[in-house]
Amino acid sequence: MRDINRRYVEETYDEHGILSRFGLHYPTDFNFGYDIVDDVAEAEPDRRAMVWCNPEGEEHTFTFGEMKRWSDKTADYLASLGIGRGDMVMVILRRHYQFWFVATALHKLGAVMIPATFMLKEHDLTYRLQSAGVKALICTSVGEIATTADAVAAECPTLEMRILVNGGGGGMLVGREADAGGDRIGAALSGPEGICALAATREGWHDFNTGVREAPGDRERVPTLAADPFLLYFSSGTSGNAKMVLHDSGYALAHTVTAKHWHNVVSDGGIHFTIADTGWGKAVWGKYYGQWIMEACVFTYDFDRFDPAEILALIEKYRISTLCCPPTMYRLMMQAGVDGYDLTCLSYCTTAGEALNPDLFDGWREHTGLPLVEGFGQTESTLLVFNSIGMTPKPGSMGKPSPHFSVQIQDESGAECPPGTTGEVVVAIDPRPDGILLEYFRDDKRTAEAMRDDWYHTGDTAWVDEDGHYWYVGRNDDVIKSSGYRIGPFEVESVLLEHDAVRECAVTGVPDPVRGHAVKATIVLHEGYRPGDDLVKELQAWVKKRTAPYKYPRIVDFVDALPKTVNGKIRRAAIRDNDAGNREE
Repeated sequence: MRDINRRYVEETYDEHGILSRFGLHYPTDFNFGYDIVDDVAEAEPDRRAMVWCNPEGEEHTFTFGEMKRWSDKTADYLASLGIGRGDMVMVILRRHYQFWFVATALHKLGAVMIPATFMLKEHDLTYRLQSAGVKALICTSVGEIATTADAVAAECPTLEMRILVNGGGGGMLVGREADAGGDRIGAALSGPEGICALAATREGWHDFNTGVREAPGDRERVPTLAADPFLLYFSSGTSGNAKMVLHDSGYALAHTVTAKHWHNVVSDGGIHFTIADTGWGKAVWGKYYGQWIMEACVFTYDFDRFDPAEILALIEKYRISTLCCPPTMYRLMMQAGVDGYDLTCLSYCTTAGEALNPDLFDGWREHTGLPLVEGFGQTESTLLVFNSIGMTPKPGSMGKPSPHFSVQIQDESGAECPPGTTGEVVVAIDPRPDGILLEYFRDDKRTAEAMRDDWYHTGDTAWVDEDGHYWYVGRNDDVIKSSGYRIGPFEVESVLLEHDAVRECAVTGVPDPVRGHAVKATIVLHEGYRPGDDLVKELQAWVKKRTAPYKYPRIVDFVDALPKTVNGKIRRAAIRDNDAGNREE
């Protein structure tokens, strides 16, 4: 390991060895693909970058040298199709290893990567393709998302090309035959020559795997700027459609803190496992930028459905050294029986995305000897608040502000809240630090609302104790966090209101012992419709069919009227308060 992260960071530690100051410096033409991935590859081509496997039996260990080769071939292929600097490219690749080829290639070309989940339905996908002006869609063949894309392509005038990646199994072919010859998909792809081996044939689509295998991969460096648009994520809110969060290359470097000072990755001989689909921001938090800046190896399991026993077996088999996942997953692993697995390989466990209950913190430490180390950030940012290496975590606390940012808790007037008082978490943006969004793309109003008075307003509330530890309270805007997903009530409400039976509805979250929160729909019916179990099932199926299945309401409550303000705005907080009161009685 050559510690290339030190080229770009300035760090100071206190007398206890805890990070107390962090800054970044980098050239104007910094490019993650060339200056991190290729740099490591040229100096240490055999250094492990990723261990990848799937339930079908396929397994690959990719070195940095191989990641350079395959990303160069991918860049060649995409450039031959006309993709270049500034182009908007949506990437829906589940946990396929091709995601890392594509991401690195797009960065080298200077294109803007837009990761998205394979769970999108027609309405979701149409909005995203249209609003971002997407030129190309790179999509998995696994599941139904390619069919969804076909159904909406004609409505998306900027979409010039669809590129299909044959993703093999993705956890969906276990027990099935892969072809007429009866070979399992894992056997068909095992070994170095299996990489990108499966072709994809679909009308109107380019065949990614074949194109990449045939590409020469001998491109010269393409001029790019670190300040160029680099990465765009869609982030759900409670009013309007999902926001488009735009970042530049400083975002990648800012994740050095994530990997080095929170995940505590082991660069030589270790392997880091963040459990996240590549359609969500958590994937690049834990499976790409910071970890590779630290020259560390990441682990990826291309599964379809989370099975806690399966994950525990993988941790044991591959000797995972550092682990990060939401509290829900830790809770499910506890229920699956952690004592039945050899987890002595684990040296550090981190968590984020939901509130961490003290009982889970204590239980995991009792059974593994390791505390769960919390952190907090957003799609709009990198790690804002966390328990840094060397700190003693307080169960339930997010930790302390990252030294990379100036973070405060402020009241509605903009004054800093005293200890114990709940307020909004805000981040100083004069000057704007690396890792904070550039803007909400094509939405000046939302940008101005979030970035005002020299502060970025996160919309999250918390309070700070006398020791400077932050304690999360909740969202200002009612976003529901369920099983690690962020669910905007507006999106679910919009779908429900399309059903003939629904006159009005409000979607909220209710505490759930497994998921953190479950989605609840409070519904006023049109005249002529009666509440009942059959209607509940019909409405749940309606939502599952028209938006991502994880968003459907697990609880449906029929009421005569919804609580509203004098201006007619639905008061979701009143519904939540009523639910809380009923639980206490």
